[in-house]
This record gives sequence, C-alpha cells and structure tokens, in this order.
Amino acid sequence: MTATKHAANSPKTNQAQLDPIMAAQRHSTDLRKFSIPVANSMNPSEEELLPFPEPEVSCMPLEHKPGAKINYTYYPASARQGHSNPFSQTLIVYLNGLMLPRSSWDASIQSFLEKRLVGRLPYPGLLSYDRYGQGESDRDPTDKDPPPCHGHDCVSAVQDLKQLILQIWRDHLDPAKPTHFPCLIFVCNSIGCALARLFIQLNPGTVSGLLFLDSIMANSDQQSFWPDPDAPDFNSHTLPDGVTAAEVRETRRKYKAMFHPDVPNMEGLSRRNLAQLLPYDDAPKLEGYLGKGPYLTVVGHDWETFAEQSFTGTLQIPKILTMTYHNPAWRRYNEGLTQLTDEGRSIGPIVAVDCGHFIQKDGPGFVSDELVSLLDRVVNRVEQVSERGGT
Repeated sequence: MTATKHAANSPKTNQAQLDPIMAAQRHSTDLRKFSIPVANSMNPSEEELLPFPEPEVSCMPLEHKPGAKINYTYYPASARQGHSNPFSQTLIVYLNGLMLPRSSWDASIQSFLEKRLVGRLPYPGLLSYDRYGQGESDRDPTDKDPPPCHGHDCVSAVQDLKQLILQIWRDHLDPAKPTHFPCLIFVCNSIGCALARLFIQLNPGTVSGLLFLDSIMANSDQQSFWPDPDAPDFNSHTLPDGVTAAEVRETRRKYKAMFHPDVPNMEGLSRRNLAQLLPYDDAPKLEGYLGKGPYLTVVGHDWETFAEQSFTGTLQIPKILTMTYHNPAWRRYNEGLTQLTDEGRSIGPIVAVDCGHFIQKDGPGFVSDELVSLLDRVVNRVEQVSERGGT
C-alpha cells in the first residue's frame, strides 16, 4: 500500500502513513512500571500464569424495561492471592457502532487479556453488550414501529447503558469493597463514541478513560463535506483531475440514502437529533473521575484502507473522492475530539494503520495495545507522552 501526504494531517500522521513500521514502533507502549514480557519468554521456575478467564455470557431484562432482555459478555476483574488489583473497582465497557454487534470486540478482548496474563498484570472487569435491537438482544420495548425505524434516540440508549452497568455491578459486586457505581473506561467505535460523550455529560465524574475508535461525526449530515454540483456557486474546475460533477452528485446521493441522519436502521436507534445533542467536536468539555478530564485516546482510520474499502464495498465510492473530501473532514473532526478533556490527558489523533472504519475488526491487536496504554496512563496518572502523539 502506497500512502501519500495530505494537508489535513499533522506531520506525524503523514509520517505514520508513509512509514507504518516505524509508526508502529513509535506507538508501542512504554510500560516503565509494568514491563510486559513476550509469550514463551518467562522463566519456567516463575509462578505459573493464571488460566484464561471464562466469561459470563448471558442476558437480563433492564429494570426500567422489563419486557426485553439485553445480551452481554462479562469478564470479572482479575484476582490473585496476595496481589492487590488497582482496577478492582473499574469496569471497561465496549460500545458498539451501528453496524457490528458485541461479538466484533471478541478478538481484541482476547488479545488484551492475553497481554495482561502474560505480563502478570491486573485487569478490570470487562463488559460488552448488544444494545436493544442489536445482535442477540431483544428489540426496545418502547419502539412503536417495526424496524427499520426511529424508535428511540441516543439519550435513551445512554439511559439503558447506565441501568445495565448498575445491574451488572450490583450482581458482581465485591462485598469487601462496595461501591455504588464503578469507575468506567469506555472503548468505543463509531456512534459508540457519541454515546460515551453523552453518558459523561449525563453522569459526570464516572469515567476515567476513553478510547475513541473512528468516532461518528456526530454533527454531520454526511452531505456537507462533499461538493454540491447543484449549488449556484459550484465550480467544476475545483474537482480533482478526472472527476466529473456526475460522479460527485452520485456519491452525495449514495451517502444520503445510507448515512443521512433521517435514514432509519434495524436497531431503531435514531440519529435525527444527534447533531443537536452533540453540535461540536470539541465541546462541551468532559468531566471525568474525581472531577478531572478523562484520559483520552483518539484514533482514526487509515486513509488508504478506508478509501479502498469504500470503493470495493457496497457504495463503490471513487477513492479520489474519499481521499480529497471525506478523509480530511473526518481528520478535522478527530482533531476536535482531542480537545474534549484537560490539557495533557489526550493523545491523538493517531492512525490505526491498515484499518478501515471498523478498527476493532481490522486491527484487534492494535485496539488491545491502545487499551493497555490507556490503562497505564489511568493507573499511573501519566500525562501525554509527546512521542506517542499524532498532534
């Protein structure tokens, strides 16, 4: 894959796309307090590794919506005799996009747990789930119309998430260290990032870490970043070489038909009011655990990979249009997201090399690496390390 420089990128992001191998080395985690050995490098005389944990795969009705069940996968926090776990009161929650269910996180969760076990490092509880109308979960009982529909909005989904966390935490609470609510870390893809932002706005002081993986552009109609050939001031000479007004018009039509906020989906999760709920990429500031901004890592897709997938996928968008218009707009949005927390607590935007929009699917190892890094910053209160940044 040949990458090129783009004006919308920072110099370090351009360098990352031009030299993925060196970028991976720069983005590797420097765990100075908790070194992580590679597999099969341990002395046989050392303490044996703990067995791989068995998840609880189950379902439950939410108390405020008793007529429908949410399906989830839960891993309890690590527990070793004679070892304290700084994450015993922490819960990592994986937030899906619209297209992929909770099973899309399985590979990255397994990779993360393997890293912690090999390194003999503690880990928090982990929770993935299918929202109402997604994957194996029932439809939202409050939806009035059959799918696809605009049955409920993101605020409703956030309320469901809070209730699920309350019930999971209550059912798996450590009696020796009771808390009313866990300290949360969200790992999110696409619209899941918007849900995380809304959750913090509605529940300040509950979240200590965020890993945003190709966030939805919540304030976008998915039209405005494309030129409009039918606008009075349209100038065809501003288009890239070889691109016609007809191709741009068709691209706008395809995006409107699939991605416009007015388009309903099978989940019933409406995006009609999302731009009103989150009108800015860089505001409002997020109030995390103990009143401080959460530690935040913002990740964007690989431009070339996303352009290729957009061309070979259902929509068949010409690559040059994605590279010229869509990628720069998304990059600018991600840059705004890095301003949502306190100075020094944000990293990015960094590039998930060789990954398209569904980063957890294309790069599960990358996701687990970034989560390990985020956990290190949370537990050690580490501010941004300049050589890891993409800003």
